[in-house]
Amino acid sequence: MSNQQLPVIVIGAGPAGLAAAAHLVDRGLEALVLEAGDAAGAAVREWSHVRLFSTWGEVVDPAAEKLLAPTGWVKPDVGTYPTGGDWAEFYLQPLADVLGERVRFGARVTGVSRTGRDRIVDADREQQPFVVHVEYADGREERLTARAVIDASGTWAGPGPAGGSGLPALGEKAAADRITYRVPDLQDPAVRARYAGKRTAVIGSGASAFTALAYLAGLAKAEDGTGTHGVWILRRGISGSTFGGGEADQLPARGALGLAAKAAVDNGYADAVTGFRTDTVERDGDGRLVLVGEDGRRLDAVDEVIVLTGFRPDLTFLDELRLGLDERLQAPVELAPLIDPNQHSCGTVYPHGVNELSHPEKDVYLVGMKSYGRAPTFLAMTGYEQVRSIAASLAGDQEAAERVELTLPETGVCGGAGLFDEPETAQTDGGGCCAAPATLEIGVGAPATSGGC
Repeated sequence: MSNQQLPVIVIGAGPAGLAAAAHLVDRGLEALVLEAGDAAGAAVREWSHVRLFSTWGEVVDPAAEKLLAPTGWVKPDVGTYPTGGDWAEFYLQPLADVLGERVRFGARVTGVSRTGRDRIVDADREQQPFVVHVEYADGREERLTARAVIDASGTWAGPGPAGGSGLPALGEKAAADRITYRVPDLQDPAVRARYAGKRTAVIGSGASAFTALAYLAGLAKAEDGTGTHGVWILRRGISGSTFGGGEADQLPARGALGLAAKAAVDNGYADAVTGFRTDTVERDGDGRLVLVGEDGRRLDAVDEVIVLTGFRPDLTFLDELRLGLDERLQAPVELAPLIDPNQHSCGTVYPHGVNELSHPEKDVYLVGMKSYGRAPTFLAMTGYEQVRSIAASLAGDQEAAERVELTLPETGVCGGAGLFDEPETAQTDGGGCCAAPATLEIGVGAPATSGGC
């Protein structure tokens, strides 16, 4: 069998992975999706209680919709906002169902290489198919071959630590019983009881931290939440961009989320601690946690800590492949300059495709949230354009792969992680600092920005 007759193996049955399969099928290519979980969108289901700030119209892939249409599937109201649970139940699972045997659950990829070639060997490397090692939930192992590999496994399994250096703070692991790295579901009675009437530190400055602060403020207002209080810990100072784009955000729900976090602070349901990088987590005599900063500051004890400092890609099972990754973001080297928060004070996300996602190892691609490495500005519609471009390229239609057009809303996030040492960086009034987004062509580079970004 020639390599061209082999399937394209997609790792992960989340939004980007299933969209990749849909685009491959639409192009007449065979796809095989390997999902470690037991259902479509397994990671999404873990935050099923969180509402997306993108509407249904922005989180359904066109090729997937085309595949679903003959089944009688009805697209939800495009102007409404799904929760993670809605997204999984009403879109991802039906999409996996229509893909049928092309999706395998309980199938964890443990390694990817070239047949008979470790990462050292050059000879005939590109002529060899990929070999993918799989461990199934029942203990079986299997070795599969593929013409290409699309890794859409995401970053959910790799949350960042509380430690300001990027490493766990001293004592962080020992305090695991009081620390969570996810936005808690305060509608769950057991979880609600854990935080009700308690003092909780929230470490982080993105949408997840906004969500946690808003949830805690909501609990504090409830009859069963009297005494609930948040301590918002930021590694940088508070500036005009701290709460996102607000009313200027072109994703209104995201702007509202930032405003809800601001209200939590303004109305006294949370205190903000700025310029604090956690060095040590200690326990006091009552078992509560005391956070100690790199500068020696000791915060008042808290009962719980919610760490929301971003996510990191798991690259271990790709170790035998020749990936070209940026040393800072762990994103593809051609993509990194477009999304690097060290260089872009505004979180404008540029559309991109096969050219920016290619590696020295031909026909292997990281897509979706995985492609962004440690960068925080990913949107679902960006992932859908990524896989559309890649599928076109694999089908031999390079012109279509490079002619992708996509209009993206501004992120409303200015002053990214790379600016945390510059809390006084000037921003445009209103929180949004960029002009309206342009329609771009993938493969021709990002346009010059306007509006001072």
